[in-house]
Amino acid sequence: MVGSLAVSRLPISFFHNNINKSNTMSASDIAKLRAQTGAGMMDCKKALDENGGDFEKAVDWLRKKGAAKAAKRADKVAAEGAVMSYIHGNGKIGVLVEVNCETDFVAKNEDFQKLVSDIAMHIAAAAPKYVSSDEVTTQEMDREKDVYRAQLKNEGKPDDIIEKILEGKMAKYYSEVCLLNQGFIKDDSKTIEQLLTEKTGEIGEKISVRRFARYELGEGIEKKVDNFVEEVQQQAGLA
Repeated sequence: MVGSLAVSRLPISFFHNNINKSNTMSASDIAKLRAQTGAGMMDCKKALDENGGDFEKAVDWLRKKGAAKAAKRADKVAAEGAVMSYIHGNGKIGVLVEVNCETDFVAKNEDFQKLVSDIAMHIAAAAPKYVSSDEVTTQEMDREKDVYRAQLKNEGKPDDIIEKILEGKMAKYYSEVCLLNQGFIKDDSKTIEQLLTEKTGEIGEKISVRRFARYELGEGIEKKVDNFVEEVQQQAGLA
């Protein structure tokens, strides 16, 4: 009786808290979180525990932790990695990309290899011109700004507003021509730069794209364009 009375006097919150902890630690939730984020099992378990079992908050917690890990490794030298190729459309488009990490061990890791493959495929599809905005020449930036300024003036925008709009225009331009600024083709909610930060946190080593080359069949070749009507007329002796 004493034992049952003691239990009955415990506050309801005691039972709720213990039920929540049990839910937080459920294997299915940990597995689901791990599948979505790619984080380690213990990190997923801690994320759910720290956030009272709230799945979305746990995802955000892991993403922030990954960004923090990436920031700590920003000064590390990433000289290992892999060069990978991707061929698309029966040889119509070809890509070579070099993605670096810190150790040969990680370079051979399946997750790292998949990341490099995904980036090569992204380059084939999105056709960036540069790795980052740092590679865009001053001349090209000035040329783009001049074009945008002329367009905005023609629309009657005042000069002080034009300069503010230019920032957004250039950000959009970088998102089109710079790999790191582009939305990832498999998940456009994140840029390639955010993807690399995320993977740096998950894998535990600095990961960066050093360079790439993209080839498209016939690119840069001036092709002869035949006038079909004129050709028929010549064959018929009418021209």
